[in-house]
Amino acid sequence: MAGAASVPLLNAPAPGFIARTTQGERSLEDYRGRWLIFFAHPADFTPVCASEFIAFSRAYDRFQALGCDLLGLSVDSLFAHIAWIASIEARFRVRVPFPLVEDPSMVIARAYGMLHPGAHTSATVRASFVIDPTGIIRAITWYPMTVGRSVEELLRLVAALQTSDRAEVFTPEGWHPGEPVLLPPPLLAGGTPIPAPTGGHGDWYYRLEAHDA
Repeated sequence: MAGAASVPLLNAPAPGFIARTTQGERSLEDYRGRWLIFFAHPADFTPVCASEFIAFSRAYDRFQALGCDLLGLSVDSLFAHIAWIASIEARFRVRVPFPLVEDPSMVIARAYGMLHPGAHTSATVRASFVIDPTGIIRAITWYPMTVGRSVEELLRLVAALQTSDRAEVFTPEGWHPGEPVLLPPPLLAGGTPIPAPTGGHGDWYYRLEAHDA
């Protein structure tokens, strides 16, 4: 469709950028070798966004334990970001430990497909990009302005991606670290025999295996 926003695809390189943040200048390259959740919010000083920043801040150490950094973004100015972060700390006794990018020109938001090319506001933006240590986008979530993201789900998502990569397995619905994982189905075209299911559960396409976190 003419004029449609270009949205980065899964398993494609994340668009690079250099920008001012509440913790100095940052670029996407600064996060190579680490997992990153790069997330946008509609605006500073809004209730749903405040609830998300409080939750992200309280879970910060858990993300760090996964080798995952956090980087926020909105089209508000750096001065608005600083004032909002100070308000959160003063009113809710929560310190925001991760940087918040300013994007008043909307260049970064548009590069990530967060805004329609003709948009002049970010009022509907609530997007999250999970980027792996090589700079590849591994997951994308989109939420409307009125509904907050689940920080617990993002933690689970990063852990599941890491487990899948490390052990070359799949993770079933609702999987959490330490729970059984799914083995990839055998490649029949390559001559791999179909193993018989064990214990009377599952079949050749659904094989659970115990997995330690």
